[in-house]
Amino acid sequence: MSVLFGVDKILISEMVPWKNQRIGMVTNEGATTQNLVPSRLALQKAGFNLKKLFSPEHGISAKGADGAPMLNGVDELTDLPIISLYGPKLAPTADDLTDIDLILFDVPDIGVRFYTYLWTLSYLLETSAKHQIPLIILDRPNPISGAMHLNEGPWLNPNCASFIGRWPMPIRHGCTLGELALYYNSERNINAPLEIITCQHWNRMMFQLDWGIPFVPTSPAIQRVESTLLYPGLCFLEATNLSEGRSSDFSFEAVGSPWLNADAVAQQINLFIGDELSCRPVHFIPHQNKYAGEQCNGVHFKVNDPLQFKPVFFGLFLIRIIKDLHPDTFEWAPYKTHVNPGGIHHLDKLLGIPNAEELFELPMSIFIQKCTKETKVTDWDAKVSNYLQY
Repeated sequence: MSVLFGVDKILISEMVPWKNQRIGMVTNEGATTQNLVPSRLALQKAGFNLKKLFSPEHGISAKGADGAPMLNGVDELTDLPIISLYGPKLAPTADDLTDIDLILFDVPDIGVRFYTYLWTLSYLLETSAKHQIPLIILDRPNPISGAMHLNEGPWLNPNCASFIGRWPMPIRHGCTLGELALYYNSERNINAPLEIITCQHWNRMMFQLDWGIPFVPTSPAIQRVESTLLYPGLCFLEATNLSEGRSSDFSFEAVGSPWLNADAVAQQINLFIGDELSCRPVHFIPHQNKYAGEQCNGVHFKVNDPLQFKPVFFGLFLIRIIKDLHPDTFEWAPYKTHVNPGGIHHLDKLLGIPNAEELFELPMSIFIQKCTKETKVTDWDAKVSNYLQY
């Protein structure tokens, strides 16, 4: 039986008390019904009183460049005005709320702290509380499962807080956005008027491939479900002079550069990583971003056992292997975005720990011990247990 998203539940419900209220909807093209109809269009056609749309990073199309500011506009599907929440402002203003009665949130997530849709939701919680306007979340499953034993740190150090991690939590969190909203609304005493419309037919051991629904891209770089399994670790490559495969056929499924000794890297990975992952040398040419138009020697990764694979630890180990094999060419690099224009300290912000680059200077045996300790999550499931809906 296919998963029912929160939006599917209200579409088949005979009684939705707020259907005729003036609705401001936060969404993008990645949010669809189980039949792959964009949520905003399905709701509009069903008679829900949508008045305006708000868009997160990447815009309403979910195709805007990574880290690029998005502009206001008009939605081609619904003819509704779009207010960007990834531009001059990150949250709705009082003026944006004058002609709506509630905020409806339906945006997909991929289960990782530094995926920014969660932090747009965090600003909406604060906005909802400040103006006492109801926030209703149409929940969606976590595509990399809700299995708590797979969660990985490090825990976010408050000194590393940013728009890719505002509040303390591990990198891989195992929750839905609805569950995280309930947790933060209570634990941070935000006290927004919050309602969660839960999913059906999903359990915490299910990955996206188990939903019975085709994968819908959630952002320009996450075009395939395979990318979601590797993204929690390969995203660290953003802070280096290595390509993470972005704008190629291997976006967040490979690492590469013109100078990479792909055979040596693949050999080392296959030697140290278990059967849960396999890798092979490939070539790819990014169309944009790092090494645009240049052929990259790359290593492509395939997750064979998602219930055993730990992507955060793997991502750290991968960088260490490449750094050791290429001491004269590997470099740390800034990663400029709208919310971090200088691109500085990007690895600190991703990992959530200060001076993260120093970790890679440790002797290998101590590096492995330190990474094992930092990525282990022991208390998160206890902290969120009262807020889990599935």
